[in-house]
Amino acid sequence: MIKQPWLSVIIPTYNGSKYLAAALDSVVVQQDDQLECIIIDDGSTDDTLAIVESYQDKLNIQLITKARQGNWVANTNHALSIARGKYACFLHQDDLWLQGRLEIMKNAIATKPQASLYLHDSIFIDRQSKPLGLWQCPMANKETVISAKAMVEKLLVQNFIAIPSPIFNRQVALNLGGLNNELWYTADWDFWLKLASVGNTYYIHQPLAAFRVHADSQTIRRSSSVAEFRQQMHSVVNKYLHPDSTAGVAKVAFFSTEVNTTLAAMVHGEATNLFKLATDFILLGPFGWQRYWQDSRIQERVSARLKAKLQTQA
Repeated sequence: MIKQPWLSVIIPTYNGSKYLAAALDSVVVQQDDQLECIIIDDGSTDDTLAIVESYQDKLNIQLITKARQGNWVANTNHALSIARGKYACFLHQDDLWLQGRLEIMKNAIATKPQASLYLHDSIFIDRQSKPLGLWQCPMANKETVISAKAMVEKLLVQNFIAIPSPIFNRQVALNLGGLNNELWYTADWDFWLKLASVGNTYYIHQPLAAFRVHADSQTIRRSSSVAEFRQQMHSVVNKYLHPDSTAGVAKVAFFSTEVNTTLAAMVHGEATNLFKLATDFILLGPFGWQRYWQDSRIQERVSARLKAKLQTQA
């Protein structure tokens, strides 16, 4: 065990045998022996634990096994609390890092050590790890520092941050209470907003991770209760809106939650009111149209999922 890892990689697992090896391989190729992987398993019944065991000589792994409770948020918080790195990040069992990610992120941290969040673009991939499209953050097309106010307002419109993208100061995250265990869908969005609200974000205009789109993903399964889905998104927007927010941001943010709720309802075969959604869009006006199109990344998110669905049906 290394004395003091610079980075703790939090990896919650559950029956991840299909993709976990690829995720761990993407950490191995970073060739960084000064990080630790905290793998917390939620009662897997497949070959997940055997796969983890096979990487013990390749990575600094601490494995925690628990009885099944079905709460990746609580497990992630537990892993964060026992991790030892100054910085931390999340890597879900079905996602990947791209080669060279850690070297670039280390340089970013050295450049702006006071930032609360270090962030980069990602790509969407399918079940076979084939690219489905770029998932960009709505920032300038260059490395840049984003103020807390600007970052929060962009994030309120849409959670455009892929889970494997950010690195953050672990103690700051713990001081802020970690992830909210009560938010089964919006916990990561709420968490990024917490971190973004207490300091600057350092953004790298380069895709350095991959987010996998597939039918068994938590994103799909956690959106099955559409009413609760909407309520959780509204609660996050209400929590981080401020009286001095830029005019129109609240209207665009709440419209975006309705778009997301409608998309979730369509995925699960529930009734939707597209006429009302279209009317609400018209009422946003030119400022709202531009802001929603820019910050929601709607075209990238929908395009990737449509490609994945067409490939599944082919």
